[in-house]
Formats: sequence, C-alpha cells, structure tokens
Amino acid sequence: MTKHIGILTAGGDSPGLNAAIRGVGKAAQGNYDMRIIGFRDGFRGLMENRTISLEGGVLSGILTVGGTILGTSRDKPNKMKVGGKTMDMTDSIVENYEANHLDALVCLGGGGTQKNALLLKQKGLNIITMPKTIDNDVAMTDTTFGFDTALGIATDAIDRLHSTAHSHHRIIVVEIMGHRAGWLALGSGIAGGADVILLPEIPYQLEAVADAITHRVKNGKNFSIVAVAEGAMSTDEASVVRGLEQRIADAEAAEDKKARKQAKQELRQLEANRSDHTLQLAHQLEQLTGLESRPSILGHLQRGGTPSAADRLLATRLGTACASLINDGVSGVMVAARGESAVPVLLEDVAGKKKLVPADHPWIESARLVGVSFGD
Repeated sequence: MTKHIGILTAGGDSPGLNAAIRGVGKAAQGNYDMRIIGFRDGFRGLMENRTISLEGGVLSGILTVGGTILGTSRDKPNKMKVGGKTMDMTDSIVENYEANHLDALVCLGGGGTQKNALLLKQKGLNIITMPKTIDNDVAMTDTTFGFDTALGIATDAIDRLHSTAHSHHRIIVVEIMGHRAGWLALGSGIAGGADVILLPEIPYQLEAVADAITHRVKNGKNFSIVAVAEGAMSTDEASVVRGLEQRIADAEAAEDKKARKQAKQELRQLEANRSDHTLQLAHQLEQLTGLESRPSILGHLQRGGTPSAADRLLATRLGTACASLINDGVSGVMVAARGESAVPVLLEDVAGKKKLVPADHPWIESARLVGVSFGD
C-alpha cells in the first residue's frame, strides 16, 4: 500500500531546509513509491490545511536555495493565535492529518519544534523530525543543519571587521546569534581570530574583559575583536537570572501559579532590558580602556543565503535516512547525526533539552591556549 507523507518546516528559517525537503521527497518518491505533500508556514499551515504537492518537478533546483519553499512560522499547536485569542488547535491538526490520509508527518525544526512534535506524537500521530538551527543547540545530535553555513558567514564577518579594527585602532564588539547556547559565537570567534569570546554558558566580568584588551595594548596590539553571543551575561546578570529560574522552579513544585507567573514576568522584563546589551558593552569597554569602540550586530544575516556544502550534505543524509525510517514504519523519533551515520532518537529524549557548550569543551581549551579571553 502506498504511504502518504506530510512535511513542514517550523521555527526560524535556516540554510539547508530546502535540501532536507528535497532529500526526504526524492528518496520517498523514487525509492519507496510514497506520495508526499507539504504544509505551508509550519504548524499553522497544518492547522489550516494549506498544502502544496511536492511531486513532479517541484523538488528540482532547490538544493542550493536558502530559506524554505514551504514557508515557516513559530506557531505552537497548543497555543495558536486564532481570531485574536490563543487557542489549543491540536484537535484541528489531528483532523487534517487524518483528512490527508497521512501515514507520517515530518517536522523540520529546532528545539521548539521537537517539543511541538512530541505533543503531536502524544496525540497519536506518527511523527518524525529532523534537527535544524544555526544555534546548533538541539540535544542528542552531533550537529544541526544550518549551523555550518551560519558559522562561515559569522567567521567571514569577523575576518572583514579585522581590517577596520586594525586601521582605526578600535575595539569591535560583534554580536553573534545564540540566546542560550554559544556554539556559533565560539566557533566563529576561534575561526575568525577574536581576542575575546563571550558566551551564555560562561558569565563574564566586565573588568576581566577590559584587562584582556588593555594587556593587548601593552603588548603593542592597538585593536581587539570581541565576539559576543546574544545571550552572554555578566556574572551579576547571571546571578539574577539563576535566582529567577529557581523561583520559577520552586513555584512549579509548589503549584503556585501566581508566584510562577510573577517570576516569569520578571525574567521576560530582564531579557527585554538586555536588548541593547552589545551597545552597552561597547560603550563600557570604551570607557574602561580608552580605546574607541564600535558595535556590529550581524543579526539575521547569519541565517540567509545559499547553504554550505556541509549543510547540503548533512540535510540530504538526514532527509534520505528519514524516508528510509518511514518506510520501515519507524516514528516518534528525531533523525540525529552521529558521526557519518543518521540514527533515530526518541522525541522524549530530545524535547525540552538544549545542547549547551560544556566548560571543558575542546574548542574552549584550544581558544584559551591561543590566548583568547572568556572574561571569566
């Protein structure tokens, strides 16, 4: 019996999504005689039953194209804005899954998508996911597609910033994506020759960062590059965040909804107040070191453009493995990269977890050995 497969992309866009769609689709149709449709704009398109056929020549020519031909959104099945209200639309999603006679639904996304996929698995749907995000923070996989491309873009940006930093004897503070995990800032900082790298996982002391830059000046280096992840925090800020997170955990344990809501509001306000963190950091370093300092925020530039060869290869490997697993009747898993293999990992082992940079990671050790300061 011919199997019917649905596929969607959710969360932020990422290089390699189209390569993954192509990998699943071509393998499914060409080797297992499956029928495949796409849902537009993530889980919202699934809820609204907005489909697109992925048969015929639709998958041709998309391997090198950035973004996603299906479109994406950050809508959650159980918390979706409909008619000005936030509603649980999982029942509608289940109905559309059944109306399209699907045997499996493939969800391409990051950490949030893994949680949403698990929710649909618990509703009885056959779900299989693949890990994409430029942050590289999805648990249980060696890497995510999108990361290598963003790493190259951020590294190239740091390379280019070196010339203006050197010419004008400046500190350049370059902000790199990564709210919770610092893989992108760490990798591009090392590859781009940054002098200071600030990560969410290693709270920094402002004075230690300034001292590292001043030490370079004393050694005849009249410029410095500071690579800072979006979520990097000073030790004082990190202490406040840990306190609020503990309050949330305590309130949840005590089933105190009011206290939990208050602590969450305070945490959101703190994050909102840090929106100009990189600009403040540049100003503070200028005051402490006496060197002219300029911020440079890469932003969504890191997500765009043609996926790298490594990301195309990874997305294709995971996509074809996904089709094979569906053919074998496997579901309820994420297709993870392990070495050169693609292995199924239970969604329960992935959802709600983040792969953070360990303090003893070899990249950090190498960076310290070449003189990089982490501000700690």
